[in-house]
Amino acid sequence: MKEYNRVLLKLSGEALVGERKKGFDDTICINVAKQVKTLVDNGTQVGIVIGGGNFWRGRNSGAIDRTKADQIGMLATVMNCIYVSEIFRHIGIKTKVYTPFSCGSMTQLFSKDDAIALMNEGGVVFLAGGTGHPYFSTDTATALRAIELDCDIILMAKSVDAVYDCDPKANSGAKRYDRISIQEVLNKKLGVVDLTAACLCIENKMPILLFGLSEENSIINAASGKSNGTIMTV
Repeated sequence: MKEYNRVLLKLSGEALVGERKKGFDDTICINVAKQVKTLVDNGTQVGIVIGGGNFWRGRNSGAIDRTKADQIGMLATVMNCIYVSEIFRHIGIKTKVYTPFSCGSMTQLFSKDDAIALMNEGGVVFLAGGTGHPYFSTDTATALRAIELDCDIILMAKSVDAVYDCDPKANSGAKRYDRISIQEVLNKKLGVVDLTAACLCIENKMPILLFGLSEENSIINAASGKSNGTIMTV
């Protein structure tokens, strides 16, 4: 079943909301945890980044300084990782939440060596707080951590099931890509990942698989090479 030895799973905050519009849908979170447990039990090492969009999307607000808005977004990802990591612990997975800045006793400062040691022991690493700096998205943090942790691929779980040439919700004739290079994604301005994250992945040969979280066993299928999503090559 195992296709990749070590993966970085990026979960969008919106994908964890379901029909609730904000916060969390426990059913979705438990389903994610059970799928990841199946992967870990079969020998796949997993790190996780979670976006903060279910709590905060204030980046474009003219009423607040961009740096402060991004800091709030970083804290939203910390809340998400603490919550979801506890769901993982509830079903029997050892976890640690790492941040690039101190959060007292709630998280640990990120250490590559410590994170890899935990994954080697069958634990799951949660990587919260983005890069720790404003002007960098969670996509960029995902690319950075995947490269630092020597992952084989980024598994990007979204509310949409693949890469399209335009919004499939707004255009029923949207063209779906099964396979596309990250450079083509940039050239066509598809907006799937931001420029910084894309450049990091291209430079460091880090592929991305984008898939729909809501599909049955979507994470297991993605990690075993059976996903119906889009592979973005380098």
